[in-house]
Amino acid sequence: MKKLYDILVIGSGLGGLASALILAKEGLKVCVLEKNNQYGGNLQTFSRDKLIFDTGVHYLGGLSKSQNLHQFFSYLEIIDDLELQKMDENGYDKITFEDDEIQYPHAQGYENFVEQLSIYFPEERENLENYCEEIQRVCSNFPRYNVVGKDNYSEEILHLNTKRFIESLTSDKKLQSVLLGSNFLYGGDSENTPFYVHALTVNSYIQSAYKCVKGGSQISKLLIQKLREYGAEVHKHSEVSEFVFNENNILSAVKTKSGKEYLAKQFISNVEIRSLTKLIGEERLKKSFVNRIMSWEPVSSCFSVYLVLKPHIIPNFNCNIYHYSSENLVWNAFKYKKENWPETYMLSSTPSKKNNEFAESLTAISYMDFAEVKEWEKTFNTVVDKHERGKLYEQFKLEKAEKMIDALEKKFPDLRSSIKNIYTSSPLSYRDYIGSFYGNMYGYSKSSENPLRTMVSPRTKINNLFLTGQSVNMHGILGCTIGAFNTCAEILGKELIDERLTQLINKNKGEEI
Repeated sequence: MKKLYDILVIGSGLGGLASALILAKEGLKVCVLEKNNQYGGNLQTFSRDKLIFDTGVHYLGGLSKSQNLHQFFSYLEIIDDLELQKMDENGYDKITFEDDEIQYPHAQGYENFVEQLSIYFPEERENLENYCEEIQRVCSNFPRYNVVGKDNYSEEILHLNTKRFIESLTSDKKLQSVLLGSNFLYGGDSENTPFYVHALTVNSYIQSAYKCVKGGSQISKLLIQKLREYGAEVHKHSEVSEFVFNENNILSAVKTKSGKEYLAKQFISNVEIRSLTKLIGEERLKKSFVNRIMSWEPVSSCFSVYLVLKPHIIPNFNCNIYHYSSENLVWNAFKYKKENWPETYMLSSTPSKKNNEFAESLTAISYMDFAEVKEWEKTFNTVVDKHERGKLYEQFKLEKAEKMIDALEKKFPDLRSSIKNIYTSSPLSYRDYIGSFYGNMYGYSKSSENPLRTMVSPRTKINNLFLTGQSVNMHGILGCTIGAFNTCAEILGKELIDERLTQLINKNKGEEI
């Protein structure tokens, strides 16, 4: 007899792992299948020159005691084992522009956020206070953002537009650009993006901002450790290639590329939603649903440059730098001119283990359209499935790395002489390792004109198949974690999930008292 699982989770991104653990804690027999060599989706890290580099998680928000991600990670029993470093409280993010020497800070804590920016915009204090109030109001109207609470979205909040709101808040063009300066965190289209996407993304970092000391992969490692403690099975190198439906047309099993079959009563998909429709078979889904998914615009991809530095030359900075060659770029920075690339970048540093005043590595990321790597679209390359993409591709990456270093040298003169080694990743790397469509960073673009078009329920038309992950509503560490609890609420019932989380909140409050 083949083993029958209660829940089979396909894909081990944060949404899949968190969903699996929530259900395993309830005593269900759970199995997770991952196609890659490394678990974790965007939590993956890689090592070069004995240094760890993050592919997706550069910092986390809302992790101080009693804040939302802290509560969720506490329920998942991983919070105490995470090695975290708090970022600069007076500027965890610094927004910079060409021809302006000021580094405009985004500070931790609402009062401090207002205080630090008021130094540069003294006339705008009241507007900054209104900005913080509106962000908190919008967030409080989202189900489960405050762990337990509202059941439904507010239509009015979904239609609020980022550009219109920021322009109504202040007429100061520079301040508008500074407030939008970290929009790389959701893909940059602030002209069309609903304000709730901006608010949900930025708010948790204003609450508190941390770096994972040993990279984001420690989150997936801790989740897998807990899953095994609760008796769940986790398998890598297990790419699902087929869904099996029984004679009653009910999803009963999946097959992997290696020919193994896994039977389950219920299934959770943490794979990219377009890939999922192909696995299910479009004929089993409503045509209107498939057309809607296929009409979504993927968020831009990116190109990353990882610099290993010579020791004790470049000072470490405990913040992220978001740089723009002009102020206007913040509205839609992903629409760059190829000849001017990189017009914008996000830059972070990692402190040296021997002397944390200096950086041992830098990571610089800029938007990149998939069209730039389209000629190598048919190639595939991962640790498990190694293939060369050819000399032209290597030359392309080298040219881009040189352009990025040119841009960085405006901020760090003589940076080139401080570099020991250079590594890169392109939209193809993100596509092959993360499984995202065209290497898109954060699922699909959302529009304030029609916000419900890109929202999908975790419950599908196939009764025993559920969805989780960044292409379901919200991206990011917090978005995917909230999504996992919402997915499990569909399976276990909202009342049970709320009860478990309320017990946890009360327990934590008792411990604080």
